[in-house]
This record gives sequence, structure tokens and C-alpha cells, in this order.
Amino acid sequence: MTIYLDAVWALNFCLDFMLLLLTKALARDSTKMIRIILGAFVASLIVPITVFYPDSIFSGVVGKILYSLFIILCSFGFITIYRYSKLLLLFYFTTFSIGGGLVGLHFLFSNPIAVSSGGLMTFNKGYGDPVSWLFVIIGFPFVWYFTKARMDKHASEKIRYDQLYSVTIQIKDKSFSTTGYIDSGNQLVDPLTKKPVIICDESFLKQWFTEEDWQSLKRAHDHFDMEQIPKEWQTSIQIVPYQGVQGSNMYLFAIRPEHLIVYYGEEKIKSRKLLIGIQFAGLTKDNSYHCLLHPQIIQLATIHSA
Repeated sequence: MTIYLDAVWALNFCLDFMLLLLTKALARDSTKMIRIILGAFVASLIVPITVFYPDSIFSGVVGKILYSLFIILCSFGFITIYRYSKLLLLFYFTTFSIGGGLVGLHFLFSNPIAVSSGGLMTFNKGYGDPVSWLFVIIGFPFVWYFTKARMDKHASEKIRYDQLYSVTIQIKDKSFSTTGYIDSGNQLVDPLTKKPVIICDESFLKQWFTEEDWQSLKRAHDHFDMEQIPKEWQTSIQIVPYQGVQGSNMYLFAIRPEHLIVYYGEEKIKSRKLLIGIQFAGLTKDNSYHCLLHPQIIQLATIHSA
């Protein structure tokens, strides 16, 4: 039997690339495409490894699990255990979904049971022949598209607030971008200026500060000592009082930005009438977003653009 290793390797690379791409889409992860390509290449290496080293550890269940862990590490990197575990489980989910879909299509369009000339009933395997290869090449993109389309449709039917959007903030002539989450429950407004307040976490906001200035600002917040606010930031920081969940009165340090841009679907929403509340910690475990947006920004901008 002749095995065209280059053809099998290329096919495997394409399949792994589409699986990782679907995993990225379902996770709404911002990993660069070059990392996905690298992960697909690493995943496709299982073909020559299996051919030249059929008795290696990667031929068993444990080896395959370890190899999948390495694939996710190469494709998405490691930030937190929670994010890594979520991506790994999504990768398995997409793999099983696509595989199950292909098996379903195979039995839908083929006759697995045949009757021989002697009247005996037999099962047609149908695997490993050229028709099966052609079926995989055609069927895989179809099942991939169907799975992604159904997941996207399910997501679009949810409340539109529960989505992630690209956000760019400019402060002191410096702009940085991140991912923002529109939370319908965020109704925080500055009682004096009536400006809506969005929340940004430490890892994102520290890009505008030196380490020394950030620590000084953090001490000023912890001890409510305004004199510890760095001099160059004293005109940009203001205090926003609010009522906590338990009814206690609290306060928030907020920054007055030059402008904020939210890429909301096909629209580009730009606003200056807002404040950025400082969260001296992370907003999420998996770092999926670093900015908690106020729904009033979208509502007002949508009315203005209509």
C-alpha cells in the first residue's frame, strides 16, 4: 500500500487549522492568526510521528491527551488556568462535534447494510477508500460551517448587551485598545456631572502609568490621601461616590479621558462625555475583557447616529 505522506499531512494541517479557528471563534479569543497557524502545524506533526514512530507514547490515549495540551499551549499560550482549561475543553468540543457530524453525514448518504448474493446481511465499512477521503474533504468544511453558524445564531439571539466589543481609549495623547463588555447592569453615573462611568482594570490602565505613579495612585486610593496622587495626574483624576451592593457608601477613583471609541458592529461610536473608573484588580479570571462598558454610551450614540 502506498501512503502519500505529504497529502495526508497537508489534509491534516487544514483540518486542525479549521478546528483551532472554530475554537478561537467560540471562545471569542483575540489570539493572533499566526499563533493559530503555528498550533495547526504542531497538531499536524502527529502524522509523521505516527508513521515513523508507530509505537511512540503519542499512539496511546495518555500521549494524545498530552499532545492536545501542547497544541493548545502553542495555539493560544498560557495566561490563566481558567482560560487554558476553557480553550482545551472547547477544542475537544469542536473536535467531537465535527467528527460526530461527519459520521452522521456518512450514515445519512451511505448504506451501511448490504445483502450479498447468498442472502447474507453484511456491514459496509467504507473507510480508507478514495471516496471516504473525498467525503472528508467536502464534508468537513460543511460541518464546520454548520456548527459555527448555529453557535453564532444562538449567540445573536441572546440579549445584545451580552457581547464583547473592541474599545480604544485615549488619555494624555496616548491610545490603547482592549476588549470591552457591555453590562446592562452597570448604571454607575457621576452624581455631579451625570456622566456615565465605565470600569477598566489594572492590567489595562497601567499602560498609561509608570510603576511608581501607579503605586502612588493605589496608596492614595487605599488611604484616601489625595496628596499621594502623582502631580501630573491630579488634574485628570476625580472621585465618584457610589452606593455598594450592601448599601454602604463607597468611592471610586475615575479618570477623565480625551475620548473613547467602541467598534459596535458596523458602527464606530466615539464619546468624550464619560469617566473611566479605576479597578485596582482584574475584572475577569480569564482576561477575556478589561473594560466594563456603560449601556448609556451605546444608547445615546445609537440615537445620535439613527
